[in-house]
Order: sequence, then C-alpha cells, then structure tokens
Amino acid sequence: MTAGSITGELIYLYVPGDRPERFDKAAASGADAVVLDLEDAVPVADKDAARIAAGSWLADRDSAVPVWVRVNPGSELIDDLAMAVQAGADGVWLPKCEDVATLERVDRLLTDLERQSGRPRTPVSPLIETGAGLCNAAAIAAGPRVEFLQIGEVDLAADLGVTAVVGNELLWARSQVVAASAAARIRPPLGAASPVIDEPESFRMETRQLTGLGFLGRACIHPRQIEPARAGMAPTDAEIASAQDVLAAFDVAGGAAATDSAGRLIDEAVARIARRTLARRAC
Repeated sequence: MTAGSITGELIYLYVPGDRPERFDKAAASGADAVVLDLEDAVPVADKDAARIAAGSWLADRDSAVPVWVRVNPGSELIDDLAMAVQAGADGVWLPKCEDVATLERVDRLLTDLERQSGRPRTPVSPLIETGAGLCNAAAIAAGPRVEFLQIGEVDLAADLGVTAVVGNELLWARSQVVAASAAARIRPPLGAASPVIDEPESFRMETRQLTGLGFLGRACIHPRQIEPARAGMAPTDAEIASAQDVLAAFDVAGGAAATDSAGRLIDEAVARIARRTLARRAC
C-alpha cells in the first residue's frame, strides 16, 4: 500500500465461531470483511464445535466478502490453522503474538497445509496483547506473512498493569505499533475493537483519534459500530478543502517546494498527507 492509496478491507466485523446463525448476517452487514472468532468469543468446551461450524460455513459460503479466522494461540492452534486453510479462509488473525519465532512456526505450519490442500498463501495479522509482544513489535511487523498489526488493548492493558482505558493510557503502545508497521513497510495497523456499542458518537470520535494516530480501519464487534467507524475514518469538509489546496499548489509548482493559499510551506511529505486525506473519502 502506497501513501495516498487506501484500498482493501478496512472495517472487520467479529462474529463468534460458535454462533453459525450469525455468519450470513455478518457477511451481509456492510463490513468489508468478517472475522470468525475461535478464540475469546468461544468457551473452551465449545472450541471443537465452533471450528467445525466455521469450517463448514467457510467451505460453502456464497458471499464474496473476505473472511478471516481468529485462531487460538495454544493447543488448538494447529487444528484451527488446518481448518482455516482447508476451508479457504482469506487470512488468519494470530492472538497474543509475542515474538517472530511464533510467526516463523505459523509460517511453516501454513506452508505445509497450503501444499497439502493446494491453497494459496494465507496472510497473517498478529495481535499485540502483552508487554513482550509490544517490545518485539518491530520484529513482529517484519515477520513472515504479516499483512498488518493490531493491538488487543484490553489484554495489553491487563498485562501492563494499566488502569481502565478511558483516555491516552495506551498512547505509547499505539504509537509503537504504528511506527513498527511503517518501518516494516506494511499497511498501517488496524484500530482495536471496543465494547462500546450503543454510543455511536463516542465510537466515531475514538475511530477518528485512531485514524489521526496512524491507524487504518477498525475492528468491530457489532454491526451497529460499522457506520460510526466509517464516519470516524472519513475526513471533514475542512480537511478535504485544505488537502485539495495543498495538492493544487504542489501541482502548479511541478512537484517542487511551494506554498498553499495560507502561505504554508508544501513539500512532498505534506503532499503525501494530503493525498492520504483525500483517499479516505472513499472509505
């Protein structure tokens, strides 16, 4: 993904893997992608049934909406990966990823499964949910198959001993993951899921804050979060006008340093930000 280009899946909707009656509804919700959650959303006693239900629906799905699978990081990992590959999942979300060695192991497992099943390469999105994972964010971002990073903010806050997240308690962690993604030249990280469902304005503002910090898109746990997530990603009229002014002045200068109508200096970096702002109109 290049600066000024915002394409692909931006809004991901979680659906519990043990609730197959919700799978079709999730695919028709208007989200850009669905995430079948086999991890936290599923009780331990229901893991096998959830895996079977998710695999059956995946293999027979009619929807063209991409479907990712959030696997379990422990003893269930191999079975979850096998199901995801064999059933044709579009990608895997890997919770509690703490180091690149974990990604290398998952890469080997996926390579064998893809060879056996004749499936294409499966991308991976690691979730940073511990202090160890946060400290290793740069290496994880550069690991095999990584398409984008995420933060599991509730788990990370618990591991760090951070108080309830009501403000900028995780600002440093968020910025670390954004920087690690940029250094690895992968797409920006996905905004974390939130339990706030019936406060659309709050969810919109939080999404806007995350977008300003360098995140791209949002994980949602309920269809009612989709609309405010998109609204939070969209630039304001003032931001659009300013970006258009910047690019018009930059074009007149032939790509050399210039000034906009307010007398502010414009260079290629400023133009890149402006292009990215205008690209968000289509989100």
